[in-house]
Amino acid sequence: MVCAKPGTAGGNNASGNWESIMKRIALFISSLQKGGAERVMVNLAEYFHAKKYDVILVTQYKSENEYNLRPEIRRVYSEPDETLLQGGRIRNFCVRFGTLRGIWKAYKPDVILAFLGKNNLMAVATAAFLPVKVAVSVRGEPTMEYEGKLMQKLARFVFRFADGVVFQTEQARAFFPKSVRRRSAILSNPLDPQFLGRKVCEERKDLIVTAGRLDENKNHAMLIHAFAKIAEEYPTVKLVIYGEGVLRTALTALVEEKGLGDRIALPGNVSDVAGHICKARIFALTSNTEGMPNVVMEAMALGIPVISTDCPCGGPAALIENGTNGLLVPVGDAFALADAFRRILEDRDFELRLRENACRITERLAPDRVNREWEEYLNKL
Repeated sequence: MVCAKPGTAGGNNASGNWESIMKRIALFISSLQKGGAERVMVNLAEYFHAKKYDVILVTQYKSENEYNLRPEIRRVYSEPDETLLQGGRIRNFCVRFGTLRGIWKAYKPDVILAFLGKNNLMAVATAAFLPVKVAVSVRGEPTMEYEGKLMQKLARFVFRFADGVVFQTEQARAFFPKSVRRRSAILSNPLDPQFLGRKVCEERKDLIVTAGRLDENKNHAMLIHAFAKIAEEYPTVKLVIYGEGVLRTALTALVEEKGLGDRIALPGNVSDVAGHICKARIFALTSNTEGMPNVVMEAMALGIPVISTDCPCGGPAALIENGTNGLLVPVGDAFALADAFRRILEDRDFELRLRENACRITERLAPDRVNREWEEYLNKL
């Protein structure tokens, strides 16, 4: 079985009702550290560069374990030199504000596209009264991205002055007032091109896998508890949790407490996630909240049946039709997750149907198709 290879959208006026008015685009995010939003930002930068736009990618800093960016795409750092940040919090904020505004003035972009939290607020504020359109993008659950009542009120207010706002789900859009929603769009993440046209593994190992940061939101403890409930029933099945994070010690201790040290592995970060998970029988996502989870999209593209929590702000539910191309379970419900494991492990025909239906996502979220939707939206601002 091979997942369908999607067609390529062609022509600059394929939609018939717009033409490119952007020449320069500035993309703004904290860093390119490996994560879902950062990967989408890099892919968009490369797409716009390939379409002959003048692209600049602005980050506050460079971090470890970053995505690679084509050398011909200019990258600028907005964090001022430490020698300039010797004052109090207010003075340092003013220095950062002035530095970022100076970048916009020097580069003169037609459009700024910002991703995530405070970056969105800074993009709108620093570009005020400049001849540039500003689009911001909320990448997850708004109450998580803007923690606390003050930040949430600030986001609702500042977003009124953005020219465009991109959400991943209707749930996220509903958090904001009508004045924001009127200028907004729901745009998906594009699939990473490396997951297109790959031959789906026919031979599967008795593996349940997941990949993501080892933090509280990913709720790997729920996954371990659910696996413990089925471990005796399926003695050949193992669980592998890929990723690193602050909860490694606690999760390792939980594995030992369950007596499953020989059945559950936490190998850390790996460079080729697709190569490590492609032969698994199940991919599990147990997050408390998610935007549009790239790992779910990628597992589905590999033809792996996915079980995910039906978490806010609705990203997994936007990808998974329950019982058709994957399974959804309630947030925090280890018993429901264990039952979902059983449903797939017990029924090979059901497992095969999920695999065949899952990989059709490569057509729906083909990079050329999704990136073009971003391009059209930004050109219409």
